[in-house]
Amino acid sequence: MTYNLSKLADLGWTTFYSSQLDTAELDRLIPVKVAEVHRSNIRVLGPTLDRFISPFCASNGDDETQATVGDWLLLDSESLQPQRLLNRKSLLRRRAPGTARKIQLIAANIDTLFIVSSCNQDFNVARMERYLALARDADVYAVIILTKADLTDAPEDYERDATKLLPNLAVVALDARSSNAVEYLLPWCGKGQTVAFVGSSGVGKSTLINSLTGGEQIATQGIRQGDDKGRHTTTNRELHLLDTGGLLLDTPGMRELQLTDVQAGIDEVFADIAELALSCRFRDCVHETEPGCAIQAATEAGELDEIRLQRWKKLVTEDAYNTASLAERRARDKAFGKMIKRVKQETRK
Repeated sequence: MTYNLSKLADLGWTTFYSSQLDTAELDRLIPVKVAEVHRSNIRVLGPTLDRFISPFCASNGDDETQATVGDWLLLDSESLQPQRLLNRKSLLRRRAPGTARKIQLIAANIDTLFIVSSCNQDFNVARMERYLALARDADVYAVIILTKADLTDAPEDYERDATKLLPNLAVVALDARSSNAVEYLLPWCGKGQTVAFVGSSGVGKSTLINSLTGGEQIATQGIRQGDDKGRHTTTNRELHLLDTGGLLLDTPGMRELQLTDVQAGIDEVFADIAELALSCRFRDCVHETEPGCAIQAATEAGELDEIRLQRWKKLVTEDAYNTASLAERRARDKAFGKMIKRVKQETRK
């Protein structure tokens, strides 16, 4: 079966993905993009295809081998059953909420991550640093969008504080309800480009998405009085096709973003602290009372903000704990799998 590569490009197909196919696969397999993931099925898009199919998970059953929104799958051209998951250009993930030691995939193959906050009590530097660490570890370009700029007398103060989070960070302040608000976002929404929105509920994500898609596909709700907290309006992740030729992924408001295995991203967001840590006398310095601690010396000299240091420590500790606990679970599951295999072999004998 043949397919139109130019039409695939409209969905974000590049040579990064085509280089993963051989000639034989081109004749019998169809590339499709995952647009929605549900418990019993997934929705996929192709140049002439828009349908629900069976979920995909590789034979080893690992969390990261499941198909997520934004992934590219190869389907059998006759049965339309998923055969292979292509390598990802980027992957956003977090530790799943609750006590289960699992990874939850947020999205794959994202080009730009719009981190949405607002110019009110929702403006939270620590939360934005988490999202930035997530994006930078995945090598995804990040843009901070500050909504409700019309409801404050000094939106430039919020812009200034957000700009400090990362060198050359793009920050856009706007009124999500304004008719021209989305014009600020169009440079990142070109043909074949995939963007994703993340942020708390009630900050205006759904309003911006409706403006970009030219409809009312997403329900919108106001914020609660008193604490500027929003109500969840989006309940699942879904890709939307834009008139600009780009693709847009909406995500539910995440009350909890537990980082895991993103040390490189944390080091980039806190590059100054990571660099200082290299100058500590002891390699295993925990930056508390150890002699020769470069970080404590910088703090005492007023060169490093104590509050920012504590945020860094919290993220580093959280990431290390979650990464270790998930690795422990994988090792346990692998050992259990080997035991089951051995028992089956002995039973056959």
